[in-house]
Formats: sequence, C-alpha cells, structure tokens
Amino acid sequence: MTDPILERDPSDPKRKHINPLLKLALEIGPLLVFFFANARGEQIVTWWPALADLGGPLFVATALFMAAVALSLIVSWLLTRTIPMMPLVSGIIVFVFGALTLWLQDETFIKMKPTIVNTLFAVVLLGGLAFGKSLLGYVFDSAFKLDAEGWSKLTLRWGLFFVFLAIANEVVWRNFSTDFWVAFKVWGIMPVTFLFTVSQMPLIMRHSLEDQAAEPGE
Repeated sequence: MTDPILERDPSDPKRKHINPLLKLALEIGPLLVFFFANARGEQIVTWWPALADLGGPLFVATALFMAAVALSLIVSWLLTRTIPMMPLVSGIIVFVFGALTLWLQDETFIKMKPTIVNTLFAVVLLGGLAFGKSLLGYVFDSAFKLDAEGWSKLTLRWGLFFVFLAIANEVVWRNFSTDFWVAFKVWGIMPVTFLFTVSQMPLIMRHSLEDQAAEPGE
C-alpha cells in the first residue's frame, strides 16, 4: 500500500514529524522572502535583470513569494514524504492569486490573498467544530498532545482568530499604502500571532495529556 500524499491524521502512529522550529521556518520563510523582495525589489532586479519584466517591486516579490512557497512544500515532502494540509491550501491560493497578480498586473489579487486564506481557515476550523471535528490537531499535533476538550476549545479560539486576521487584512490593504501593508504582514501579523499563541498556553497546559499522565505518580 502506497503512502498518502497528504499528511496523515494526527492520531495515526505512522504520521511523520519534523522539528517544530524547522516547521515554523518552512511556514514563515516564504513570508520573509516576500517582505525582503518588496523592500529591495529594485536591487534584486539589478542582480537578475530578467525579473524587470515582471513589473515593480511588489510583482517581483510576488513571483519570489510563489517560488519560496513551492520550495517550502517540496522540502516538507522530502522530509516526510507527505504534504502538510494547511500550507498546501495556503500555497494553492498563493499560486492562483499570485498568477492573477502577475498576469493582470493588478496588486489587488495578492493583497486579497490573506483575506481569502484566513477566511478559509476560519470556515474549515469552525465548520469542523460544527460537525464535531477539532481539525487544529493537523497543525499543532507535533508540538502538543491535548485531550478532546482541549483541542475543541483551542480550535474555536483559532477559528475566531483567523476571522480577526481576515478583517485586519481587509482594513489595512484598503486604507493604507502597499509598503505599509507588506510591513504589516510581517511586523504586525507575525507578532500578534505569536502573542496569541503564547496566550493559549494556560489552556494547553490544562488539557495536556502529558501533564494528565504525570499526575497519578506525583
């Protein structure tokens, strides 16, 4: 029987894991490439003149962002022989909206991408809860082992957080400059996401299976 292309269920003992820090780097790396390329677009074009045909800095950044996302998915595949679900969904939207941005030379599409991605993740997580499924385990199972109640509460909170991110992106890209929007994606969204993640640690500790297993022996 051949191995599945998509990552296995979190409860599957055959599911392969990678170092959490490496996993984080694979997910954040493309975004940093996007920020750097937008900030240094003209300099990058002097290194690779062929990129000038793409347009201004944002269009160069979009193309390099797409390449970085593809590379991230390839590395994940090489390490685990599976493709992570949520990065794949995000990657597909990056490729579709990135291609439209470059083809039509319209910044709107790439700016709308975070709204679409975050809304989709919110719908998936909150919709999964409506059917009794806590799908967040696909994202965090390599870092945390929680009981069913813990996964359910954490999934609800992340679903609502993705709604907040979608709204924040809409407000920023529609009301501020492109450079501000790009900086907001890296220096605004990333710190807020980090702080939100840290704020969930009390919940995670209360519902950790490892802590529950350690209690009888205390």
